[in-house]
Amino acid sequence: MRAFAEAVARHPDRPALEHGDGVLTYAELDAWVRATARRLGPRPGAVAVPATRTPATVAALLGVLAAGGTYVPIDPSHPPARQHELITASGCTAALGTGPALPYGVRQVALPNATDEPGEIAAVAGDDPAYILFTSGSTGAPKPVVTPRRAIGVVTGALRELFGITPDDRVLQFAALNWDTCLEEILPALTTGAALVFCDDAHSGSFRRMLRAIEAARVTVLDLPSAFWHELVRHLVDERAALPPLVRLVVIGGEAVSAARLSDWRTLRTDSIRLINTYGCTETTLITHAADLTAPSRGKVPIGHPLPHVRQHIGEDGELLIGGPSLALGYRGLPAATAERFVERDAVRYFRTGDRVSTTPGGMLVHEGRLDHELKIRGVRVDPGEVEGQMAAHPGVGGVAVTGVATGDHTTLAAYVVPRAQWPAGDLSTDLLEFLRDRVPAHLVPGRITVVPELVYTPSGKADRAGTHRRYAAGNQKNPTPKEAVS
Repeated sequence: MRAFAEAVARHPDRPALEHGDGVLTYAELDAWVRATARRLGPRPGAVAVPATRTPATVAALLGVLAAGGTYVPIDPSHPPARQHELITASGCTAALGTGPALPYGVRQVALPNATDEPGEIAAVAGDDPAYILFTSGSTGAPKPVVTPRRAIGVVTGALRELFGITPDDRVLQFAALNWDTCLEEILPALTTGAALVFCDDAHSGSFRRMLRAIEAARVTVLDLPSAFWHELVRHLVDERAALPPLVRLVVIGGEAVSAARLSDWRTLRTDSIRLINTYGCTETTLITHAADLTAPSRGKVPIGHPLPHVRQHIGEDGELLIGGPSLALGYRGLPAATAERFVERDAVRYFRTGDRVSTTPGGMLVHEGRLDHELKIRGVRVDPGEVEGQMAAHPGVGGVAVTGVATGDHTTLAAYVVPRAQWPAGDLSTDLLEFLRDRVPAHLVPGRITVVPELVYTPSGKADRAGTHRRYAAGNQKNPTPKEAVS
């Protein structure tokens, strides 16, 4: 909050947030933030906030931090059961705004207007939690990651320098406001004096409308998921088009970058645009590694060098371990899971990423795959075990295996389900889709659910996800096509 307060003092009349025709200056945003802090009261604990793509969510985020609380974004589009689960798992004691029925003991607080009486900024310590976000868990339940204020302060400063943000920049708010990527957009901009621009047409599903909108909004910085950037590059190539002339920086991350799409990018009119590939985990706070992709490269696209605050260690099996002041405190209420992933090596605390890497002669890291079964779906880490756990709760499921399937430049989920005895198999796949849509967010719903007579098992008796997929995948002529449903 200190860096935001300094930006307010330096640039009180500059635009901080823009949404449509509405503009909120730094002084006006600061008043809204302080009014939110007063409404919450000092040190309110974990506060659930409906994460809508509006300036109100940003004011709520900063207001919770100003009050000394812990920000917990909840996507209101998620099923009510999922929202309830996240609020409970994060230990929320308050909720800003309206939403689903709240768990017992969670007080509901109305978001104030910017003209309400302001409050004071609470004193906090570096180990105090800043926010709680969730990653996928193999048990079928999401894991709440607790990120301390020290971490977000260090990383925000590093990203301001990496991106070269200035008060003249206009940063598109593109990422969903319940994922940590949005903080890469919000915090470097609002601690510098830059404008954060909300643009509804950027999410219209039309690249033409998006490009027209960001040109009209004079956007200079884009932070996009790699999978989305792949599709954008395809569009620009097919249309023989270019990004708007004021765009100077494109940041990508979340999934491996396609070398083919990077080659296409370099055939476009992009000489004046800096392209940065980034890598990071929720448990290590936003971005830990970055690579400037302006210069030509061969082979796999690197994830980059560590940022100055990052310590890295590569294990004998090639696993990347990350240490330094940006580490999360752990998983709330899950000491065993915390001990498994947060470890000490030579008296240094590290997070085990589960990512296998190699090193180029120039010291760049290259991603070589996972050491576990986690996947990236729409840029979000997904443990197939969580999806399997949710599906196994359906009364008609006797066995289930979920795996990832490469589709173009991205990955989708495929599920194979064995019905319980006497259950009508023809209805199960469709029933499961509806069952999941009522319980989990869209990235945890498989793109295809196939009912099969049996799963493939490993010699140790565990379900063989890859083997099951090989046996029943469409186009395998040795097996009849099983009944399936597509989401």
